[in-house]
Amino acid sequence: MRAVLARAAVLAGAFTAGAVAARAATIPHLRSLTTDLQRSRERILASREEERRQLRHDLHDGLGPTLASLAMSLDAARITLACEPERMDPLLADVRDRLATAVGEIRELAHGLRPPALDDLGLVAAIESFAEGCCERVAVRFDGGHLELPAAVEVAAYRIVQEALTNVRLHAPGSTATVRLSRDDDLRVVVADTGPGLPDAARNGAQPGSHRGMAAMKEWAAEIGGSCAITSRSGGGTVVSARLPLAAAETAAGYHRLSPGKGGRR
Repeated sequence: MRAVLARAAVLAGAFTAGAVAARAATIPHLRSLTTDLQRSRERILASREEERRQLRHDLHDGLGPTLASLAMSLDAARITLACEPERMDPLLADVRDRLATAVGEIRELAHGLRPPALDDLGLVAAIESFAEGCCERVAVRFDGGHLELPAAVEVAAYRIVQEALTNVRLHAPGSTATVRLSRDDDLRVVVADTGPGLPDAARNGAQPGSHRGMAAMKEWAAEIGGSCAITSRSGGGTVVSARLPLAAAETAAGYHRLSPGKGGRR
């Protein structure tokens, strides 16, 4: 009996030691994952704040003074109309030209916030429109019943596909590409091409300055709680695979659609 107990104690000790060793081995990996996650969040925050800073600059130092000067020009035109109506034509022509410039600036700002093609065409047609001329041939396919998506997911998917196809146009214009979208609990996006694949540095996990677009695709997915992987196929070509979760984005979209009278906030 004592021998059995002793053997059981030895086995328990070995099991405990093994569990402790296994846990100790995973700690560096967990620390590395935590550090990578923190750095990714810091990059996302820095990028978002930089975009906000640039938007504020464009509004405050660009569009704001333009609209103020237009108001002054209209005041001058009103005075001229009362005193020297024959001088009105050149004044109004100048105001019209400057107004057209201001409208162009507003459109550029709106385009930076959300690509207008998404509202005009929808995600699939917007991708098809952008894909024209990117390479020898691009096939766009959606597997699913409907493609009504939260705005954040739609923008992330479009930008990831746009960046992936831009890379195809720059580095493999003679190849063919396939864009596949599928929806279940997540939106799955896959962009595959028949080009030369990733450079050796990128294959080894490095992200030099010339591959900022690859990091951007991962950050666009991470912003909404998803993930994006860029790999090379053994037979040649690059594959961009993104998983974009829908649940959190749909909850956020529903929250912002609530009216103040129903307890919502604006």
